[in-house]
Amino acid sequence: MRTSLVRLAESVSARPLNLRETSAALLPPRPLYRRILRAHRFLPHEMRSLGDDYVKAEFRRHRDITNKVHIIGFLSQWKMYLDALPSGPDGEHFSGKKLDATVLEKMSAEQLGQLYELMNATKNVFNPSASQEKDEATEHPKSS
Repeated sequence: MRTSLVRLAESVSARPLNLRETSAALLPPRPLYRRILRAHRFLPHEMRSLGDDYVKAEFRRHRDITNKVHIIGFLSQWKMYLDALPSGPDGEHFSGKKLDATVLEKMSAEQLGQLYELMNATKNVFNPSASQEKDEATEHPKSS
């Protein structure tokens, strides 16, 4: 019996458990989707509605992807997003985080265009008076 305990001890890794590696484990699409939507429950209402719509649309768009590399990339990026979200009531004060410059440099022109559209949409959500002023300016141009 003693030799089995030694073998058991040898089978366990010599290095300590790394939490980053365990959190990097991929989740299947549906559980990941559900966890993201649950994590959004703690965000401010405007962020939650925008985030829920975006997540639903992205998962719908990628439903029929068959390329395994794309699937792994898609799931890993959404898992990293889930890990970055605050858990519990701390989410009420969450204001997002800045985009890394190296990630921005790697984006294609189409991705940059989508990011710009997303930025404009979020400005309208968080500052509705700015969008009303813009609409009024286009309806009634100033005559000089």
